[in-house]
Amino acid sequence: MPKPRTSFILLLCHMFILRLAFTISGIRKDVGLKDKRICKTTVQGRYLLSDDWGHVCDALSVDPVSRCCSGKGAQFDCHGCNLDSQCCNSYEFCVSCCQDPAHTHKELALSVKIAKPSTAGTYSSVFDFCAGRCRHNSESVVHENAYLSDFHHCFSIPSNSSGTPGDHVETRLAGINVIVGRQGESCDSVCKLNGQSCVPNKLLALNQCEIVIIFLLLISIYNILVTYSIQKYMRCKGACLASIGADQPAEVVDDAPRHLNPGACLYTRTPSMLACDGLHRHTKRLCPCA
Repeated sequence: MPKPRTSFILLLCHMFILRLAFTISGIRKDVGLKDKRICKTTVQGRYLLSDDWGHVCDALSVDPVSRCCSGKGAQFDCHGCNLDSQCCNSYEFCVSCCQDPAHTHKELALSVKIAKPSTAGTYSSVFDFCAGRCRHNSESVVHENAYLSDFHHCFSIPSNSSGTPGDHVETRLAGINVIVGRQGESCDSVCKLNGQSCVPNKLLALNQCEIVIIFLLLISIYNILVTYSIQKYMRCKGACLASIGADQPAEVVDDAPRHLNPGACLYTRTPSMLACDGLHRHTKRLCPCA
């Protein structure tokens, strides 16, 4: 029969072994566990939402814990999007398509200002950029109260952000007829003659040498000046010059006085002066009509 002291020691050893076993078991249970990722999602849609993985789903398909879409649909889905203009007819698919690295470069997206003031911050993620950019913006409306087309959710990098001055101008002018007026005409008159109205917030997109330089085509039968696309250029044989005036962007006519630089194209470095009713008797204006 073991002595009481020996029995007590054996009991302590058994308790130590059991405690060690429970501790090891507990450690093993924790190995490999990771916190489940919580997705960011769009919230303004009535029927659909897009998550920051680039998936689109309806509310019933969202994981109740992670808030992510189930992932059954295509990632970076561009359904209903025009990839040339980078505009879509659905907000959620715009956000999904925009997150594709092939369409949006992260470095550029994170350098874009959230608002116009110089004190405005930048986006913290590509998802935040896409969710903000795909909302209705001033570049997708005409006369401030009507959409240019059904494809009014656009995700292209705005031209006043990082990049060359002419980037994405085609997107900004989607739905706009760019018309070269006759000598001495205002854009209000030019657009009215074509059954349209001048769109003042598009003058800034045209106020660049890269865009001002477009071809004039004269249809001799009707004696009407038209332009076919912003990729064609004005002659600008007298160069492209910075100027001051409400009639810009414009081209100086060939028979203008010598000091006005006949044949030159003009743009202004004071955008606040741009106006649809501006005119000059020695220039032909470049006008955005819709």
